[in-house]
Amino acid sequence: MKKSRMLSLSTALLVSLSFAAVADAGDDKATVINAMEENNFAVPAEKVKVESVVGKTGKALKFSFAEDAKGVFVQGRDRPTPDWDKAAGFSFWVQGDGSNHLGGIEMIWNGDYGMRYAYAFPLNDIQWHKVVVPWRDLIPEVSAPIKPIDPANGNAPSKLSPINFGKWWYWGDYAAHSYAIDDIRLEPTIPTATQDLHPQAAPLARVAAKLKAGQPITIVTMGDSLTDFKHWTNRETNWPTTLQKQLKAKYGSEVKLVNPAMGGTELRQNLVVMPRWTSQEPQPDLVTVFFGFNDYTNGMRGPAFQQTQMDAIDRIRRATGGKADVLILTTCPPFENGERMGELAEACRNAAKADKAGLADVYAAFTAVPQGDREKLYANDKVHLAPPGQELVAQTVLKTLETGG
Repeated sequence: MKKSRMLSLSTALLVSLSFAAVADAGDDKATVINAMEENNFAVPAEKVKVESVVGKTGKALKFSFAEDAKGVFVQGRDRPTPDWDKAAGFSFWVQGDGSNHLGGIEMIWNGDYGMRYAYAFPLNDIQWHKVVVPWRDLIPEVSAPIKPIDPANGNAPSKLSPINFGKWWYWGDYAAHSYAIDDIRLEPTIPTATQDLHPQAAPLARVAAKLKAGQPITIVTMGDSLTDFKHWTNRETNWPTTLQKQLKAKYGSEVKLVNPAMGGTELRQNLVVMPRWTSQEPQPDLVTVFFGFNDYTNGMRGPAFQQTQMDAIDRIRRATGGKADVLILTTCPPFENGERMGELAEACRNAAKADKAGLADVYAAFTAVPQGDREKLYANDKVHLAPPGQELVAQTVLKTLETGG
């Protein structure tokens, strides 16, 4: 997106349920960023309304976004100070509208619109509740090399833009929604969970045991257009429902599929909107992660992809309290010049091994098919999957589940 266009946007409040903590401690020591007693935001002329309402304490501001408010942002004016580098993160109080939609925050680092960070929060709770956001939970929205927000070892919080409310293009859900925000503060300390959430046995041992016992399981399939049910190549045949049938036939297990995949998106963007499914399915049995083509075409390369995959594994485990097994699918190569995805596939292997996640090597399965037979795996664009390709992905996942990872 061009900078001139971005300057016309008012940036976003994306605060992610799965990584937020709820706490009341520390209010007396926290530095106020914005008490929300008056409207000091830049408000677009269309698609959003800002009004003063009764807050948690005193007044608050209510943000009401109209239908299809994509790329519409309300931009804050409270610029970070050096005090931000001394804080562990920030907090705010929110009152949702009771819907299953998300609100969001977006912040730009050092004036560079290629260095965008986001955080999403659910709106289903109509009571005032506090959300605490450690710096690490501001997630990069782009595939460019970008450090985490970290006063000690990453990008300094003091160089962030003001906190802004709205949604960028990749969110996928632009239904009308509203939420009220009160008392945005810096948090001097934020407790960090110390529990080891790595599986004690094989990476997929728990879900494999359930399958062998014929028990029902829930699978969340994170992904891009190779997984998104709405994509034209997946509407009739797709690998998740093919896998569902295979598991039913082999083990007798009923499989509930939760498919938050979004065509055209990258892994980091799907991490931002994880609260969309964690608020509905907080403890699925299995979460699959299948990305790469869009990441690569937008600048992601091997070392950064490995770190992003490891970050995804960590965030999924934290969001589900360690209850979900995590399965990484290596990047699927397109029919033409597929070898360029090899470094991303290797990054997936390295990440799964380092973080003890399951690994379904889709890249290896596709490249093992003789070149003369490989084209039939793809749709006519030679990137997305035809039914035989969907079948091969499902079979690769099935074999991995059979072995427990």
